[in-house]
Amino acid sequence: MSRPNCEDYRQLFVNDTPLMDMRAPVEFGLGAFPTSVNRPLMQDSEREAVGTCYKKKGQEAAIALGHKLVHGEIKAERIAQWKAFCEANPQGYLYCLRGGLRSCITQQWLKEAGIDYPRVVGGYKALRRFLIETIEQVARQPITLIGGNTGSGKTIMVNELENGLDLEGAANHRGSSFGRYVTEQHTQIDFENVLAVSMLKKQALGINHFVLEDEGKTIGSASVPLPINSAMQQATLAIVDDPMEIRLTRLMDDYVVRMQRDFVAQYGEEQGWIRFAEYLERGMFSIRKRLGLERYEQLLQVQQSAVRTMQSSGSLEGHVGWLQPLLEQYYDPMYTYQLSKKSERIVFRGEYDEVKAWLIEKTR
Repeated sequence: MSRPNCEDYRQLFVNDTPLMDMRAPVEFGLGAFPTSVNRPLMQDSEREAVGTCYKKKGQEAAIALGHKLVHGEIKAERIAQWKAFCEANPQGYLYCLRGGLRSCITQQWLKEAGIDYPRVVGGYKALRRFLIETIEQVARQPITLIGGNTGSGKTIMVNELENGLDLEGAANHRGSSFGRYVTEQHTQIDFENVLAVSMLKKQALGINHFVLEDEGKTIGSASVPLPINSAMQQATLAIVDDPMEIRLTRLMDDYVVRMQRDFVAQYGEEQGWIRFAEYLERGMFSIRKRLGLERYEQLLQVQQSAVRTMQSSGSLEGHVGWLQPLLEQYYDPMYTYQLSKKSERIVFRGEYDEVKAWLIEKTR
């Protein structure tokens, strides 16, 4: 028995429903959804040719060209890919840009191959609009921010709280000059989509008061959605005041231990070490003007020496020689200045466990 086409967008996202995206790769690359897989009806060049034909000769001629371009072995190969997806994901759905022609053609060809597979009504456009509206809705709900100097464990806490929303996780970037990961940062659209899906899942648990990390307007190359950014400018703050040694331990694990391990896992031992050293060097280079040339060159020398020592002996001690001055001379003064502009919105201060306990009690 066939399932109806879907208009319940909320349940699609809350249930992590598998989605087969029929758009061309170039469209998919600009932005998609966390559970979507690209199985295009037409490749980029084919879509471009059909689009040009549509503008010059109309829909009927464009459809005819599409069938001419996707036929025979090419058509059979694509249907085989679609069938494999449908059989692996019997509860899934397919969609194209607007839930129109490409979805209907795909459904028809699948039906001829013996599979009745439903589509998302309204397609990508409708799903995307629903997620944007979700972000706007959450921005109108109560929000509390976690603040604190670099290394205070704000992102860790956000992920430990049931009502926490991880902006950096959604962006796949930690926000600082050393904030990139081995994997590519999400596109703006993907960032917003991942964030909105996280919001929907929290709402499904009955959550209506959210906790976010105190962020600037951008996280790496991604911009915090304007409604959320505006709400954050008015939100109250709970500040984590952890001692330097605890913060250094967190940063050592985050920027040094974890990143070295991930680079080696991704690129192999030799290339991994080279890329790890380049990652740290690039992070320092990006703040050279604010550090001043002399201080930048001194810290860079200590940093790269620490990498060589770490590679030869496994010792992490050398990294303290650049991480601690970077906190004391750059990050801490900068954040102290930024926080001074928000002092009237600070409602609690304490060490990590104290702030976490306060947030659990006050924002449930």
